[in-house]
Amino acid sequence: MTSLPKRFPDRDEIAAVHGEAGALEPGTNGENERRLAGRVLARREMGKLTFLDLVDRSGRIQLFCEQSVFEGLELDLGDIVGVTGHPMKTRRGEPSLRVGKLELLAKIRLPLPDLYHGLTDVETRFRKRYLDLLVNEETRRDALLRARAVSAIRRRLDEQGFVEVETPVLQPRYGGAFARPFVTHHNELDQDFYLRVATELYLKRLIVGGLERVYEIGKDFRNEGVSYKHQPEFTMLEWYEAYADYRDTMARIETLVEAVALEVIGTTKVSFRGADIDLAAPWRRLRLPDALEAEGLWTRDEVELRRRLEVRDVDVSHDHTWAQLIDHALSAFVEPTLVQPTILHDYPIELSPFARTTDGDPTLVERFEYFIGGMELGNAFSEINDAVDQAQRFTMQQSEREAGDVLAEEGDPDYVEALSYGMPPTGGLGLGIDRLVMVLTGRETIRDVVLFPALRSPRE
Repeated sequence: MTSLPKRFPDRDEIAAVHGEAGALEPGTNGENERRLAGRVLARREMGKLTFLDLVDRSGRIQLFCEQSVFEGLELDLGDIVGVTGHPMKTRRGEPSLRVGKLELLAKIRLPLPDLYHGLTDVETRFRKRYLDLLVNEETRRDALLRARAVSAIRRRLDEQGFVEVETPVLQPRYGGAFARPFVTHHNELDQDFYLRVATELYLKRLIVGGLERVYEIGKDFRNEGVSYKHQPEFTMLEWYEAYADYRDTMARIETLVEAVALEVIGTTKVSFRGADIDLAAPWRRLRLPDALEAEGLWTRDEVELRRRLEVRDVDVSHDHTWAQLIDHALSAFVEPTLVQPTILHDYPIELSPFARTTDGDPTLVERFEYFIGGMELGNAFSEINDAVDQAQRFTMQQSEREAGDVLAEEGDPDYVEALSYGMPPTGGLGLGIDRLVMVLTGRETIRDVVLFPALRSPRE
């Protein structure tokens, strides 16, 4: 076999050439020569002419080919080719490229899936994402939309004076979320480390250090279940802003999501999980106690709360503390009703080891979670910035662990020491990037918006 080219320089994007050809009059050619490269995904013969569909990540275009361009070539569907020619519009009005030269760049060795129906088997789509991307235009579009959304988030935060930073993925202590960690062993240091469950405690150390506005977009890891909205490895945005509280943070997140939606999909209106949703700010505000009271489930009496949930046929056998019961009540009866963007705020102190108490009620804290389509997208606080207060909260969490809540915070003495040097009033927030992309694309499962989701090993 003849050696294939190692490069194909100076190529144009198909979308740009398609637009150029589309502006021509039917039956005419453009003057400028263009070079395109991509994969051949359709072939039609018409007398002495052959029409190919060429696809790159930007789009698809028809290639108008005379037989002479195939001389010495055996071309199969799925082959990757480079072509040189002139934009044209056929007499029927189809934007095309009249090919003067065609080069084979890579040869397909296995047949592609059914190109007419696309790759429909869900298991194959997730395990062989490269095939899914090749034959399903929606998958390519979603992947590119995700990239644009992340870029839009970065750009907006950068413009607002935030500094992007990187914090350790391997941590000697894990914290910042109620979650089970993955543990690994560092051979050289002879010490166990944890894959981070959150970036929170390191980012707040940087606020102590005077960076004032910081954010990180990166992977977190939680050794827990898999569902339509959960993956053990997921992408989070966290930011921390000195001299701000949770009210400032509410305004910042709703305007951020609105701006990202407008930039990447051109509208704030989306369809998600069977509902028409408007992401435009401002969002609805709702106090957590009021939301549970409306369901008849707000009580500080653990025994009574357990009884009320059991009456509603809720299995509370795994809930060992009042905090676990109230969290269960929230997820079962409140969260599914929060379809339009809603900020649920003022959480019980037992659920929030890093949030400052409210001015009016020391049993509640300045924390909010925000929901779209009945799904939580993130969490935010007015951060505790007093070392003594934070140490007491860790002690409270230890009591929760002893009572049976294995996910409660273990505590971090080094973080308490950092706070001892003084941290300004701070507002902090986490946003699940995967879940935001679900909303923007209308996908109902997180596996659709993660390029390579975690899957069970295939059965032999």
